[in-house]
Amino acid sequence: ILSIAGAILLIMPILVLLYYGFVVYRSSAGLSIQVFESILLTLITSAISAAVVFLLFTPLAYELATSRHLGLESISDIPASIPHPIVGIAFLILGSPFTPTGRFLASIGISFFDSIQGIVIALTFVSAPIYIRTMQSVFSSRKQDADLYTMSLGTSRIKMLYGAILPSLKRETLYAGLTSMSRGMSEFGSIAILAYYVTQYPFVGVSNASVLIYNYYGYLGPGVAVTASALMIVISIAVLAAARLFGRSGNWRSQSSND
Repeated sequence: ILSIAGAILLIMPILVLLYYGFVVYRSSAGLSIQVFESILLTLITSAISAAVVFLLFTPLAYELATSRHLGLESISDIPASIPHPIVGIAFLILGSPFTPTGRFLASIGISFFDSIQGIVIALTFVSAPIYIRTMQSVFSSRKQDADLYTMSLGTSRIKMLYGAILPSLKRETLYAGLTSMSRGMSEFGSIAILAYYVTQYPFVGVSNASVLIYNYYGYLGPGVAVTASALMIVISIAVLAAARLFGRSGNWRSQSSND
């Protein structure tokens, strides 16, 4: 009974929002070009951040799965424990022209403020923990005998990771990446501080979907915000469903190989 009650608690707000967004309070403004541009920006930046997370944090996940590093374990969990507006402020200071790091970034053409780069770096930071933990679990579930034998022949860990291990875990890696992307799509706090709207082509004046919906709620009322929210939920569920599909397929394959 408690399990059913918990499931109802999780799904009921979503179903109510979808019903009121698409039926009761359906608004043309909530389905406007501006909304679709905002969702496109959200999808693109979330996908880019997922790719960055894959490149930067896959070795860390493998290291955590095969070795014991309490310091690295704690560091990898930090982004999940910091209020996300603080993350936005931190990167705002990091990229400020009044700091050495900001001046260096400016010298190579990188600006975090109101930019696509700013959104991507914020999403990378907040979505990294869920990717690291997912891939750590994937790596931990593998038998290490073959890895130890390969390394005994002189193969480096990084070469073995990218040359042998990851190619055999394509579905699981894609699942982790899509889950990371889903987390990025839901972000609001850090983006609202760092990049409230983008000033770069082709998204000049476009806000991330969560920021746009917040604006709609404040300036146009809940009717428009509910419709835009319902549309965003449908897209988010589609990405999450794709992640679950790849994850389930990977589990079936893993079980078959173990059998």
